Amino acid sequence: MGLPGTGSLLDSPRRASAPAAAVTKTAPKQAERAPLPVRIARAAGWTLFFAMTGLAVAAFPYYSEPLARKVRDPLHAWFKPSGTVGQALGILAFGLFLFLWLYPLRKKLGRRPALGAVPRWLDVHIVAGLLLPLVAAVHAGFRFEGLIGLGYASMAVVCASGIVGRYLYVHIPRSRTGVEMTLDELALERRQLLHDLATAIGRPMPEIEAKLARGRKESPTINPLRVLGRMLRDDVERRRALGRLRAELATTGVRLDREHTREVLAAARREMALSQQAAMLDGAQRIFKWWHAAHRPFAITALVAVLLHVGVAVALGQTWFR
Repeated sequence: MGLPGTGSLLDSPRRASAPAAAVTKTAPKQAERAPLPVRIARAAGWTLFFAMTGLAVAAFPYYSEPLARKVRDPLHAWFKPSGTVGQALGILAFGLFLFLWLYPLRKKLGRRPALGAVPRWLDVHIVAGLLLPLVAAVHAGFRFEGLIGLGYASMAVVCASGIVGRYLYVHIPRSRTGVEMTLDELALERRQLLHDLATAIGRPMPEIEAKLARGRKESPTINPLRVLGRMLRDDVERRRALGRLRAELATTGVRLDREHTREVLAAARREMALSQQAAMLDGAQRIFKWWHAAHRPFAITALVAVLLHVGVAVALGQTWFR
């Protein structure tokens, strides 16, 4: 079985002569690992997520009570929005909400290496964005009425919209600093990846390029539905192609250890992704601009509602900050 196209990438008599030493010396670079602060933020985010979920489950009998009975519950002093636990979670939710606004600010500052790469900021932004609705819901006791209900609804829409935005974001080719790549930069990186793969596997570059190409050719389009559909199909095709390549590497005479096999697969995945993204770059960029235009009003609505809610709560003396 081969990669997209016909035949196998490695089913050639020449494969047995592939020099393992050359493979080891010139294999593609190992996939970049997320920096330590990002890994810590992810770990902290998941820890908080499971802690919030456990707290909500443990206190479910309290949260599910009618308000008239809830105020007489011994847990009310702790879990009401202005209680010890409720208010602490409210402060945490407000901090997460303000932190989310640092990401668009970081994007506006552009190329400033001292502030960290934009993709790494996005990684942490996503963790905070996914955690915020759960923390805010537990803080509010799962009651969403009036102004806070409007703010929470806007926040939920922004969160769901953010998931879509992240999917679109990764389908626009970018450098490691998060800057969008030009077609020339994209072609240069693809050529380097093909060169690395050819050296690692011991096959000619044109042959590898042909084998990694998609199975069917489609004409460029800017139709948003067709672009999104093609993104989904490309993701599935790329996963299948990598599975076939992994199986071929496991049975070939080319001697690659586990680390270099992983590096070859990472390079092949990147090459296929760049090829697919280049084919629908205009459509993806257009949809991403539309997404930005739709995402921003909900984010601003949530910001106004949350600031008003916090201001009113402080003014009425419902917080520790009287």
